[in-house]
Amino acid sequence: MTLPEWARHEIFGNSLLVWTVGAALILTVLTALLITRGVLADRFRRLADRKDVVALDIAASVLATTGRWFVFVIALFAGSRVWRLPEGIDTFVVKLTVIALLVQVGIWAGKAVTAFFTAKREEDLHENRDAVAAMDILSFIVRVLVWGIVLLLVLDNLGINITALIAGLGIGGIAVALAAQNTFGDLFASLSIVLDKPFVVGDFIIVGEELGSVERVGVKTTRVRSLSGEQLVFSNNDLLSSRIRNYGRMFERRVVSSLGVTYQTSAEHLRQIPAIIQDAIDSQDAVRFDRAHFRAYGDYALLFEFVYYVLSPDYNTYMDIQQAVNLGIFEAFEKTGIDFAYPTQTLYVSQAAAAADLRPG
Repeated sequence: MTLPEWARHEIFGNSLLVWTVGAALILTVLTALLITRGVLADRFRRLADRKDVVALDIAASVLATTGRWFVFVIALFAGSRVWRLPEGIDTFVVKLTVIALLVQVGIWAGKAVTAFFTAKREEDLHENRDAVAAMDILSFIVRVLVWGIVLLLVLDNLGINITALIAGLGIGGIAVALAAQNTFGDLFASLSIVLDKPFVVGDFIIVGEELGSVERVGVKTTRVRSLSGEQLVFSNNDLLSSRIRNYGRMFERRVVSSLGVTYQTSAEHLRQIPAIIQDAIDSQDAVRFDRAHFRAYGDYALLFEFVYYVLSPDYNTYMDIQQAVNLGIFEAFEKTGIDFAYPTQTLYVSQAAAAADLRPG
């Protein structure tokens, strides 16, 4: 088959047919990529709305940031593979494509980081408002790292020697890290608190000998309001290095208590005491009885031990129930005639000694 004369006419080293094929390929790739981008973004967004999956929502947001300029550069690269171009122009097209790809990857990564931390921030906002600042800082740090890597790769692709630049940045980074190691330690400890959540604002915690309710989790410090009213300020790094007891994660409280009755208590009353204790506990709301037993013979008392659970983590509720249980046991003992034991000492005096003491001198 013989090509028409116009198709064989060469311009800049390529026939009009080759130029036409390349242009058609550019238009085809450009159209296909734009349609694919729109369809996939819409598909991911619909799935995210229907299934409430954060990852799908992030994927949709990332695809939506795909620029038309990037799609055009990719299409231009595909079409240029058909043409015979001068070496300089061909090298330029290749480098332009690589740089465009690196920049677009940076945009995708930055959007993914932003979307992830935005979702995380909205999830934690009602629990810990102070976590928002830490989330924003972490998001900023990650995006700076991403764009720093992209910039270095772009410079390297342009033929710039980045070895000396990386070495200089490394030395400078070490100097800054040494000078501000405590600050960076507190910063990363703050991020660890936000992400790992050993406690949140409102939790009652014990750290060493200090205890109180968490008021604020900041970038460098955590503020705790003690029971006596003063504000305790902990360095985040020191706080995570300590053993933390978090009563805010408690679902119920186990109460172990004991009491003693006198040795003059009858065996019948001793058998009744566990039932009396159980009745006093069962009469309270939000309480689960566990056990009550005659435990041991003490020095001056017959000892009983009983265990029950308060089905609430609230400390005031626990104290109210404990008080009600103790009063119920006391009233029941008073009605039954059972006496509580307390330390006593009995002195035995012989009649002869007493008579001698009463005899006139």
